Amino acid sequence: MNKRGVTLIELLIALVISAILVAGIYRIFISTQRSYTVQDQVVEMQQNVRAAINKMMREIRMVNFGRIVSLNGGTFVSNILPMNIGGQVFPDVLTTNPNDITVIGGFEQIRRDNGDPIVIESASGNQITLNFATDKFDGANNQFLSIGGEESFVVVSRSVRTLTLDRVPNNPVGHFIFKIRAVTYRLNGLQLRRDINVGPPQRLADNIDGLQFQYFNADGGQILTQNSANSVASIQVTITARTKDPDPTYGSDGGFRRRQIVSTIQLRNMGRGMEGL
Repeated sequence: MNKRGVTLIELLIALVISAILVAGIYRIFISTQRSYTVQDQVVEMQQNVRAAINKMMREIRMVNFGRIVSLNGGTFVSNILPMNIGGQVFPDVLTTNPNDITVIGGFEQIRRDNGDPIVIESASGNQITLNFATDKFDGANNQFLSIGGEESFVVVSRSVRTLTLDRVPNNPVGHFIFKIRAVTYRLNGLQLRRDINVGPPQRLADNIDGLQFQYFNADGGQILTQNSANSVASIQVTITARTKDPDPTYGSDGGFRRRQIVSTIQLRNMGRGMEGL
């Protein structure tokens, strides 16, 4: 019986072929892994920026909820503006800066711990009594209140469920109450922050390297003058996000992939002098 073994040459050829196959498989694996990592980062980046802009849009759209702003050269004069929070003065409901924005409105409806809304049970003069006690209006930085989104007040003092306001409200019984806040959106490095100007800012999104606001009147004309809040009917927000880590194989922008989202926010309580407020 012929028992022939494998020659050295045949063994070397088999090893070379095996090495080529392993190298090819490895390259495919590395390429697939890199592609998966990149796509995962891109998806994370897109979700990150969309969640941030959705939060911004909800609050910016509600600017001046509570009838806060001064109108038409003083026809309606707000009783709470300028707002002083933590030593910082906010003169108007909308600060029209190109790279940051501050909006003032009744963004927070006051509720009990179980989620039930707190309403006004009774009223006498400039005092209102709530159906449940809340400490949301204690302190100098938390004294701004809206009743039903229709009137704004300064809370002078609180005693258990009774709030003393700076003036007499109009038919307040049964209405919901809202805390009026000044909310600022700005970039801090690569971090998009939401700041209520009381306590530390809230981090909304990371790896944001561009934030821009453009302001337009009701006719679609761009407003370039700052602090012209009464004329602003819509705001265009542009956010540019980048991936968390650079990709060495991506040649441009330092290896970072970027996505830009542009959204236009129609303001419900602003524009055209806010007739009817």
